[in-house]
Amino acid sequence: MSLRLPLRQLAAKRVSLKALAARFASSEATAPAELAMTSSFAPYQWEDPLKVESTMLSEEEVSIMEMARSYCQEKLAPRVTEAYRNENFDRSILSEMGELGLLGPTIDGYGCAGVSSVAYGLVAREVERIDSGYRSAMSVQSSLVMHPINAFGSKQLKEKYLPRLATGELVGCFGLTEPDHGSDPAGMTTEAREAPGGGGFLISGAKTWISNAPIADVFVVWAKCQWDGKIRGFVLDKGMKGLSAPAIKNKTALRASITGSIFMDEVSVPAEQMLDVQGLKGPFSCLNNARFGISFGAVGALEEAIRVTREYALERKQFKKPLAGFQLVQQKLANAHMEAAIGLVSCVQLGRLKDSGNWSPEMVSIMKRNNCQKALDHSRILMEVFGGNAASDEYPIARIAYNLHTVSTYEGTRDIHGLILGKAITGIAAFE
Repeated sequence: MSLRLPLRQLAAKRVSLKALAARFASSEATAPAELAMTSSFAPYQWEDPLKVESTMLSEEEVSIMEMARSYCQEKLAPRVTEAYRNENFDRSILSEMGELGLLGPTIDGYGCAGVSSVAYGLVAREVERIDSGYRSAMSVQSSLVMHPINAFGSKQLKEKYLPRLATGELVGCFGLTEPDHGSDPAGMTTEAREAPGGGGFLISGAKTWISNAPIADVFVVWAKCQWDGKIRGFVLDKGMKGLSAPAIKNKTALRASITGSIFMDEVSVPAEQMLDVQGLKGPFSCLNNARFGISFGAVGALEEAIRVTREYALERKQFKKPLAGFQLVQQKLANAHMEAAIGLVSCVQLGRLKDSGNWSPEMVSIMKRNNCQKALDHSRILMEVFGGNAASDEYPIARIAYNLHTVSTYEGTRDIHGLILGKAITGIAAFE
């Protein structure tokens, strides 16, 4: 397999913000030499219509994107049809990602590369171009497990877990959603109470629809504390007495990733395994990071839907000409193409704002809501081009659409993000 340097080495090749700003501001800085002094138009590239990859990214980000693309196309793509068909997740994928530095890449130190948010988003885009389930596994490890340990964990916890999570030696999962509490995490019933005699806590409750849970070594679980009613995070280890994580089987989407429940019956957790954060600030900070990556990933899924539909429409003939020659088919492709292009540019802008500290969670809600919904809507429409063939897993279009239904649902549904934005616009909360 021919891959570029692992991410940590690529991250050493920095491009200054000033140089990147100049690249944005000057068309001549990026235009081909033969076009710079003429009135000729640049050739239109349907794969990168707004020239994001050639004009909006740093050299480091391009290198990381290309490295991730090579890995995904060479190592993940050959596995995905059988994995989805048989509902089988290959655990070694996370070790492969760790070897390349793709896990927790925005964290600085502890074996992580400390790259830009945009670079992380570009990796998510490439992984989800193959399958949303693979990106889910990566996102959970990076944004929902490594991030809270890095942001709220003690130095001891960081040193204990982050290096091994970064390499993929350990797999993590994130326990927030409960059987009766999805969009309303404040109503959770999982409870932590102080252990008799002190020195730790006892946690009881159940979580469901938890990616990576059945293979997890590390569980970041959120519980309501009996002594003050506040929500806190706890880091649990596989094998603790009273902790189990059975798989949820027979899913209709995300079949190439593994999903399970978490059951806790008086699980004894040492005091030093509690994260230093109170309330929903902790889990929501994790979700904001994950939603950012999902926004990029949904674009990758839609781009792949466009690619496979274009290929099919050019090869498939009806009425003595390719399907691609019919106006209705071209309109379907053009509508999807437009939304993918706009979504990617917007994601890069959000990433720049995030890295500069000039962002807000509502911005993430815009992108998660928009990109997931547009990707879902247009992948479903593109299925029509395949006719009955869309029902065969020989063609990936239905898998892409089924997965995007779940991607649009988790980390906040379209409606929940609409309420987040509605509150930001009007100043009135309408969740209840």
